[in-house]
Amino acid sequence: MLIEKFITYIARKKNASYLRFSPSAALSVPPKVNDSPTLLYVHIPFCEELCPYCSFNRVVFREDLARLYFEALRKEILMYRDLGYDFQGLYVGGGTPTVLIDELALTLQLIRETYHVTEISVETNPNHLTDRNLRTLKEVGVNRLSVGVQTFDDNLLKIVERYHKYGSGQEISERLRSTQGIFDTLNVDMIFNFPTQTLEILEKDLATLIALKADQITYYPLMVSSSTQDVMSRKMGIVDYNRGGSYYAKIVEMLSREYRTTTAWCFSRTESPIDEYVVNYDEYAGLGSGSIGYLGGSAYSNTFDIRDYISRVNQGTLPITAKRDFSLQERFRYDFLMKLFGLELDLKYLSAKHGVGAYGHLWPEITFFRLVGGLRKKGKVLRLTETGQYYWVLMMREFFIGVNNFRDYCRAELPREA
Repeated sequence: MLIEKFITYIARKKNASYLRFSPSAALSVPPKVNDSPTLLYVHIPFCEELCPYCSFNRVVFREDLARLYFEALRKEILMYRDLGYDFQGLYVGGGTPTVLIDELALTLQLIRETYHVTEISVETNPNHLTDRNLRTLKEVGVNRLSVGVQTFDDNLLKIVERYHKYGSGQEISERLRSTQGIFDTLNVDMIFNFPTQTLEILEKDLATLIALKADQITYYPLMVSSSTQDVMSRKMGIVDYNRGGSYYAKIVEMLSREYRTTTAWCFSRTESPIDEYVVNYDEYAGLGSGSIGYLGGSAYSNTFDIRDYISRVNQGTLPITAKRDFSLQERFRYDFLMKLFGLELDLKYLSAKHGVGAYGHLWPEITFFRLVGGLRKKGKVLRLTETGQYYWVLMMREFFIGVNNFRDYCRAELPREA
């Protein structure tokens, strides 16, 4: 427990430093200088209702604004083509990307016509698993559909304000069962360590998932940003991070019988794309309001103001408003975190990527995690142990909480609508 607290403290401190972006009125992405696989992330910020625990960039759906947004988004997509970029993978997140299925279909079709994407992953919610939506997504080439479920427990669904939107756990389960087999991969997004979630509730959720034979399960730890902490405390109680390890152990125990671990918190039956594209893609472009990208060793963020986003794109300028250039040391540490989140890191590959020996930059981290039983080293390859997998869950949780806090800061700077 002491080691876990220490890892959490250091990760939180480092992330706060790495996520200090420099604001600017006009910034651009670096030119594409190599042929490494690059992913296109597209953000759709609209939701019919907002969940109290979510800190992603999202606003309540308004059709008029959403259609203007999609129109601008398609223009931004073409800007990256004009800058010489190509993409091999596409991830569409939100928000709720399927909130306007016709606009999403037009956008996906444009991307397929413009870039050489072979993997298309789209997020959605249980109420959007309709025949029309599924048929449309299949026709435009989606091969991985990720459904936000979080839990099948009815009481917990009510507490997190999802029951009235998506129905009971049984109804959600039936929708998932009817969707299974339509796409190459059906992923189910779940959350563990809600304050009122007991180990018994978690076990029942896991039993439901195993009975469904879902292709893939992503089990996120609850990630509470500064802005949602008070709301969560009022609605659900205080988050007890000390029990996260026992919950994670139960997840691994029950899923390992039929699933293989593909990242520290993703479990798959077959070879499948995963939610955390940072594992398989060294670089990714972030498009849409509030998106964050990582290209050429620089992290950048688009404006969080949707109307400002639309205005900038319609004027022919990239909507980037903040950027941070990583030092070589920071790039190594970023790769160390992200690649080992996918369970394995080849030091030889990392040295070739950066043109200098990786071990010389990462020996303190490697030594520490080997000493605490988190890493095994065989030749030039590092691999997480079972203990190390949970250490990486902690570090990635803190990374995403840091990103969420950055989003909160950006949203707080937005002008108030009259």
